[in-house]
Amino acid sequence: MNRRILLGAALAAAPALRARAQEDWPSRPVTILVPFAAGSSSDIVARAIAQTLQQKTGKPFVVENRPGATGEVGARQVIRSPADGTMLLHAPISTWAINVALRPNLGYDPRTQLARITQTVRTPNVLVVHPQRVPATDLQGLVAWLQAQRGRASYSSSGVGSSDHLTAEMFKLATGTDITHVPYSGGAPATTSLIAGDTQLSFQNLGSIIAQIQDGRVRPILITSEARNPLLPDVPTAAEAGLRDFTVYSWQGFGGPAGLPDPLLRRIHAGVAGALRDPSVGARMAEIGFEVVANTPEEFAAFQLGEIARWSRVVKDGNITPD
Repeated sequence: MNRRILLGAALAAAPALRARAQEDWPSRPVTILVPFAAGSSSDIVARAIAQTLQQKTGKPFVVENRPGATGEVGARQVIRSPADGTMLLHAPISTWAINVALRPNLGYDPRTQLARITQTVRTPNVLVVHPQRVPATDLQGLVAWLQAQRGRASYSSSGVGSSDHLTAEMFKLATGTDITHVPYSGGAPATTSLIAGDTQLSFQNLGSIIAQIQDGRVRPILITSEARNPLLPDVPTAAEAGLRDFTVYSWQGFGGPAGLPDPLLRRIHAGVAGALRDPSVGARMAEIGFEVVANTPEEFAAFQLGEIARWSRVVKDGNITPD
């Protein structure tokens, strides 16, 4: 057959083959890359999604951990991958938003180099204090105590650029208090520091601090959710306690490399959102303090831009640096 005819036939068939691949997703094994260590909250959620997708599709979904540079290493790997649905990203707020606000020389842009598929889950932060080192039991008492300390009080965080770090900095701006930041390499050592009395207060994710609240090792002051949480029905929201515009969630999102064809993106979204809405996944998320979101790609993109703007203001007003 004429070579020109063969080439023309191949070119004509290519769109149909691509469309079929998108309709058949996942026709090949899918890697969900988590840019943080195994056992992190973003890893736990990713594995719940992967397991459910594998059960529903009969195709392999593998979670790969690639930690480094608060999510930059993993994000860049996904950005460099083919936009065919075989390499996807599940990452927390730092990778999707806070890095942009905090790191002027960031080596990737999640607004343009990543496809936004869905915000997966969210959890509020809880302001907790050491029950013996801090006498306050409510926000007014805590602010008065902090003002009397004149900068001697300190708060622990799970690291520079984490949700709990910037929430505490926003708290300082909102209350006019001076508190020293003591960063750690994760929520567990930050909580250990607080329990030991090395630091006096901390904003920690609900799921990671609920056990310590329940056994009395830390005292809750407020929760940053829109409404009171069933796990802590007696703890007021920030608004109820007297802080306006202080609704804060630590959240996670699902994406892929920029350039995912829209039909493929929609198919992936349907699969991931369906997995998140599975009752067993919802129950598992509730157990660890997370609320399922599963919004649309458009809603996730708009939300992400709002979060970048919000945390950029906090970074600027608080004169916060990544060091």
